[in-house]
Amino acid sequence: MLQRMEHTGMTVKDLERSVSFYTEVVGFQLLGRLDHPNGSIKMAFIGTEDKNRTKIELLEGYHDSLPAEGKVHHLALKAENVEEETARLKDAGARFIETEITELPNGDRYLFFEGPDGNGSNYLKTINLQKISRGSLDEKII
Repeated sequence: MLQRMEHTGMTVKDLERSVSFYTEVVGFQLLGRLDHPNGSIKMAFIGTEDKNRTKIELLEGYHDSLPAEGKVHHLALKAENVEEETARLKDAGARFIETEITELPNGDRYLFFEGPDGNGSNYLKTINLQKISRGSLDEKII
């Protein structure tokens, strides 16, 4: 029986730069680091404070090159106030994919920004649980 999603793996070009961005700018905590036994892959785990924390595994050395948009399309990060988080990210120099906050017909609001390797992320104020695919609403799941 499926219990929960354990983590999402995201390949990055520069582990230290990505750890700095996701902890210092976005607000995740560094949970730990590991070196793969093959000697070429370095890993860092970042996550949130809650007991059922969401974890992201950042992997350096898994691929020699990354496509322009990185290896994960986007991470949706729940926030109470999208405007405050957007302002904080702008002050920190984050790159934005869009210029305006988008509001979906169900009241969900978001704005996409990029990580250091071009992976998209957004802070999302959710009203209903939705299945989101590449930034578009596909179907309501509850």
